[in-house]
Amino acid sequence: MAKNTQHDSDVSFIQALAELLRENDLTELRVKRDYAENDSLDVRVSRGMIAAAPAPAVLAAPPAAAAPASTAPAPPAPATDSEDPAAHPGAITSPMVGTVYLQAEPGNPPFVTVGQQVQEGDTLLIVEAMKTMNQIPAPRSGTIKRILVEDGAPVEFGAPLMIVE
Repeated sequence: MAKNTQHDSDVSFIQALAELLRENDLTELRVKRDYAENDSLDVRVSRGMIAAAPAPAVLAAPPAAAAPASTAPAPPAPATDSEDPAAHPGAITSPMVGTVYLQAEPGNPPFVTVGQQVQEGDTLLIVEAMKTMNQIPAPRSGTIKRILVEDGAPVEFGAPLMIVE
């Protein structure tokens, strides 16, 4: 019976995660629960879409020819701008879902600015996930070419944060 109770608890937990996903407009959540030494639950709840921008185009394309026509003019410039950063070899991407902070505390100067030289290991920004502040270090030395996120903005796993060359 304990196993069935645990199963019911796990199902409720997964439903709560799905609700959290929907309420916060997230695309994916990953959680691991450890019950005992060899007993754990590893859950990944996903909406099935990784990037928010392609989803409307995919959803808009099938219904009618008018939707692609209205979608077609917008993507060329914005899609290039939004896709280039992720494909750029100097792109720094988010290692988790969370909220980005460009400075340690409100009112403090930002960790980095465009044009600034950084060394490998320097803190570029913070991603808050589940009330934990995760410092994101520079993976290599270089110059900050672009900052692609705003302070306090939500980010998805793998979203480009900035370009370092």
